[in-house]
Amino acid sequence: MSFFSRHLILPTSLNLVAIASSTYYLRSHHIYNLEEQEARLDEIEGTLRGHIGLIEDALDRIEGKANAGKQEELYGKRGRDENEGKKEGKKKL
Repeated sequence: MSFFSRHLILPTSLNLVAIASSTYYLRSHHIYNLEEQEARLDEIEGTLRGHIGLIEDALDRIEGKANAGKQEELYGKRGRDENEGKKEGKKKL
């Protein structure tokens, strides 16, 4: 008598297929969730950078510094570039 008799081959193969398909589904779902989380964190980062820039601009105006308004170049540029890339990426899909 062999290790796998004929009546055990079908249930065993069905179990293996079920495990493989559920693993594939959970992996793809996990990857999707990670991408969504990364997008949310990028959006939050851009918002925080913008707020920091506004705070530094206000502080420069209060202190009367000559380089007031240059924070837009530092803090606003990166967020706009990333958002444009995301919009282009969504159009491609």
